[in-house]
Amino acid sequence: MALLIAGERSGVGKTTITLAILSFLRRQGYLVQSFKVGPDYIDPMFHRSVTACPCYNLDPVLTSEDYVRDIYAKASQGKDLVLVEGVMGLFDGVQNGTLDYGSSAHIARLLDLPVVLVLDCARVSTSIAALAQGYRNFDPALEIVGVILNRVKSERHLELLQLALDSVSMPILGVLPPEDRLKLPERHLGLVPVAELDNLNGFAQYAAQIVANNLDWQRLLPLLALEKTSHSFASREAVAPVTIAIAQDRAFSFYYQDQLEILQDLGATLLPWSPLEDQSPPKEATGMIFGGGFPEIFAEELCANLWAKSAVYDFIQSGMPTYAECGGLMYLCQHLIDQQQTSWEMVGSIPGQTRMSNSVALGYRQAFSLLDTQLFKRGEKLIGHEFHYSQNHEPIKNPLFKISRYGSKEEKKWDEGYHLSNLHASYLHLHFGQNISLAQRFLSACLDFSMKNH
Repeated sequence: MALLIAGERSGVGKTTITLAILSFLRRQGYLVQSFKVGPDYIDPMFHRSVTACPCYNLDPVLTSEDYVRDIYAKASQGKDLVLVEGVMGLFDGVQNGTLDYGSSAHIARLLDLPVVLVLDCARVSTSIAALAQGYRNFDPALEIVGVILNRVKSERHLELLQLALDSVSMPILGVLPPEDRLKLPERHLGLVPVAELDNLNGFAQYAAQIVANNLDWQRLLPLLALEKTSHSFASREAVAPVTIAIAQDRAFSFYYQDQLEILQDLGATLLPWSPLEDQSPPKEATGMIFGGGFPEIFAEELCANLWAKSAVYDFIQSGMPTYAECGGLMYLCQHLIDQQQTSWEMVGSIPGQTRMSNSVALGYRQAFSLLDTQLFKRGEKLIGHEFHYSQNHEPIKNPLFKISRYGSKEEKKWDEGYHLSNLHASYLHLHFGQNISLAQRFLSACLDFSMKNH
């Protein structure tokens, strides 16, 4: 058995509490495996920094229920304890046969995980009982084993909360006061990533101290202990040994851990490099990947690195297979216009410019490939996720996809993605776990390029 930390809604403190628990357990000498429900890139970076183990996303929308079971079982092997951080509110998901597909509740049912519910008590007292009881009764198939009360202001406040929760027999597994020192800095896509923070270790140490004496560890630790089970995994046949230059630095950091492992399992050697600091991608590369991130925050530095921009442009012009998502697309355009409306010159492989705005494109997307390419077959259906504040205002002459909102009944569809013979760039974040052949096709294209040019 393991444990899932869920929230009544977003903003109740579940990420901070999860990190505090992970930090405490790590400092007690436990080897802890953590997971994050949903398509989040940034929270797993914090998990990894605290536990010293890669964190894996559990997202059946982007992948499948079977894939979620597999990655959960595989990553948990050899660990002492397992903790899963939920997403949004406990039942917040998408419509796909059920109202809460892809939600924390869905993952808890799928993996048979007990749930601890984090409740924000800052503006409530006795009414907390109705809230807790409603969450417990909404889905009887779900086991809510207790609650953690966050932002409890005083002993009198706690007394009222305890009396209310006792009346509905809801166990209290922890009580935390309002704590400004446990707030992490945020910006337009969520938390500021780990690589940009100066004193995360100090935060983690203080967080561990806070929960050490404020959580009921006698009841929590047995729930976190993983039962030993056998699980068989599907093998992946390697395509061929190829070398992929992958942009990884403060500007480009949005990668799913298992996405990278899929590429490695299929035979790829991944060579990280920095478009901010390096003069060129590794010369031995036979393919390039540019993930998402925050190129708009580092636009001036990216613009100033003329050597890297020129090298990337030449690599793409040479026919090197290149895959770019969101921030990667922004970097490969001609110009990036930041929040201050300053224009910065980028690589220039994609015509036009991207411009930051105040409106967000957010949510799961259903996409159909409009072309036969190195990665996609015409008419192939894909599920992806968007989360960005930038827009490309140039008309798309040769779009990759026809996009619509996932699970929506509205008929609105739009063109998305840019394609050259060897370049795929889109705002759409994809996960190869939904279709391993996408990764296999990309690596096969890299192999063909290598054989022609080396």
